[in-house]
Amino acid sequence: MKDKDKLIIETAIKLFAQKGFTNTSIQEIANETGISKGAFYLHFKSKDALLLTILDFYYHRLQANIHTYNELDLNSREKFIQQIISMLNTLLNHKEFIIMLTREQALPLNETVKEFIFKIQKNTFEFYQQGLLSIYGRNIEPFLWDLSIILDGILYSYLRILLLDSSEIEIEKLVAFIIKRMDSMVKELDQEETVMTQMKIENLLSRSKSFCFYKEKPTIDDILKQLRQEIEPMDNHDVLLVSLEVVEEEVKKDSPRLPVIQGMLSNFREFPQLEKYRIEIANMYQLKI
Repeated sequence: MKDKDKLIIETAIKLFAQKGFTNTSIQEIANETGISKGAFYLHFKSKDALLLTILDFYYHRLQANIHTYNELDLNSREKFIQQIISMLNTLLNHKEFIIMLTREQALPLNETVKEFIFKIQKNTFEFYQQGLLSIYGRNIEPFLWDLSIILDGILYSYLRILLLDSSEIEIEKLVAFIIKRMDSMVKELDQEETVMTQMKIENLLSRSKSFCFYKEKPTIDDILKQLRQEIEPMDNHDVLLVSLEVVEEEVKKDSPRLPVIQGMLSNFREFPQLEKYRIEIANMYQLKI
């Protein structure tokens, strides 16, 4: 990674953690980094592209930390415990950014970012399932999805507490406690029927790219309607409504004038509550903002 790319990423992480993704502008990132806005675009096409790079940066760091335990002489149980401890510690070392991601549930994500998040979720479940199989053996295969979903839910619930304050909890004891609870559940599996099977999961995924975040992609009319609803209650909204009406007229044309749309979007720049709509429209027409 180039030094300038790394500087932009580190600056963006700090600003996103402080202000949130939506409320941080490209201009602010450029100013804090000490470069021009135009120079920013030489490194990243958009704020979404920067977010994707940051997510990729964190994901590979997390993976690297987990894989270090594959080289150690540990039994399957201890290795899985240490890997989960490493995962939690890595997340906590960047907790401000993680809190920002969990707080901003409606990030204006493009399809590339959505696909990457979906890949992370898929790989996380594969990691849980491999670890569970290594400890409990092939007898648990019919229950792999049930067990991995339960484990994911327990870890996520404790992670939310740890993100608030980890000073009262020893992570090593916590993970050992959680794995003992999995022991208890596995012992009673012969008395149970599966809830989630591989076929059910595949059927779910065929209807949705992700149970957690995927939504049908909004149309330009949907976005403009939501934008109008945001603007109308605002004080001194006349200028903003005029800009919106110009955009509405342009997008109806067979060949919208992109510089006109870009110019009108710049009028929304100073209003943080409108930023996500500005970004969605810009992404839809591949505009730089």
